[in-house]
Amino acid sequence: MDYIPILVLILSFITLLSIGTPVAWSIAISALLTMLVSIPFMPALTTVSQRIGTGLDSFALLAIPFFILSGELMNKGGIAHKLIAFAKTLVGALPGGLALINIMSAMLMGAIAGSAMASASAMGSILGPEMESEGYSKEFGAAVNITSATTGLLIPPSNILIVYSLASGGASIAALFLAGYIPGILTGLLLMTVASIWAKKKGYKLGEKSKIKTVISTFIDAIPSLFMLIVVIGGIVTGIFTATEASAIAVLYSLLLGIIYRKISTKNLPQILLDSSITTAIVMLLIGASMSMSWALSFENIPQDISTGLLSISDNKIMILLIINLLLLFVGIFMDMTPAVLIFTPIFLPVVTKLGLDPVHFGIIMILNLCIGLCTPPVGSVLFVGVGIANTTIEKVIKPLLPLFLVMILSLFLITYFPSLSLWLPNVFGL
Repeated sequence: MDYIPILVLILSFITLLSIGTPVAWSIAISALLTMLVSIPFMPALTTVSQRIGTGLDSFALLAIPFFILSGELMNKGGIAHKLIAFAKTLVGALPGGLALINIMSAMLMGAIAGSAMASASAMGSILGPEMESEGYSKEFGAAVNITSATTGLLIPPSNILIVYSLASGGASIAALFLAGYIPGILTGLLLMTVASIWAKKKGYKLGEKSKIKTVISTFIDAIPSLFMLIVVIGGIVTGIFTATEASAIAVLYSLLLGIIYRKISTKNLPQILLDSSITTAIVMLLIGASMSMSWALSFENIPQDISTGLLSISDNKIMILLIINLLLLFVGIFMDMTPAVLIFTPIFLPVVTKLGLDPVHFGIIMILNLCIGLCTPPVGSVLFVGVGIANTTIEKVIKPLLPLFLVMILSLFLITYFPSLSLWLPNVFGL
């Protein structure tokens, strides 16, 4: 095993990040330096450039800009208020009611918008001040918002599941979408349990119990928003349209909903399009750069070397999955989710498939693992959004965040070692 390419890759990437180089450029330059170990400068530079371009030449990736745009339309279109009102009638009277409303609304919003950032932004700005006025500490509110926002990355439609499908070499997007439901809901329920216990311990006051009439009324108001899930996921699972076509339908549906709710007009539409274009550009540059690094890894036989090294440690599935989970938890602390999925899927997937693990199951393990990284410094994007909206500091949020963070790890290990939690729904639908 040749350790020089691996050392060049790791050291160059860490050095570039530490001096403030943007992540996408750090990835691309590290890939170039790794290839220079074996080939001259000009062929290496040409190859990296080509791989950035060809890495984006995928029909499946068209779904990402559409889902990003539909997420922006949903965020600005008054969807969050309808979902919060519905969630309030269901769990508002329980201990930690507002925290539970935040988690349930984030699950619904994340599932519809497909973005943890959009969910954290919407829930934090709407529910944050309300929680504070009811006596909840802003740090507790921020911690709940940060962790619950990530559940929408598991509950479909989810851009990162599409990215994993690409990185895995063709895992079914429909199967991945269905596989994310139970893990996402399980994680949300565990977060709700911890938030409720914490709120009871701190003596936060209970909300009023909603009447059946109010529950029915808010549910009817939320139906148009929730119906999008049926349209998008139902259409994909039944084969009426592909994930890419579903993403375009999601844009039209969310635009229509925003117009009906009178939250979107010709005045704010250009800004929505601009915001979604900026997000799309960032994501696509990350994907292109990550694909160039994936190619460099394959060229230097790094995935095969790591696979051999891991299997030489043990051929016990439980032990290998534990090692991979620990490595991914470490990776998630320092790397954003999209490049991490694109770079590490080709490395770890061959290892777990040799042990008999289903690629769809491993995809859910990887996504939930990296969701935890979004809640941790120094590059936890959702952490920074949640802290910024709550107008507090990371240091103050750490204490209430820790129990929620630990329960996410518990959920990760349950999903890792009980495959049926991920695979039952895809099997029911024959995927």
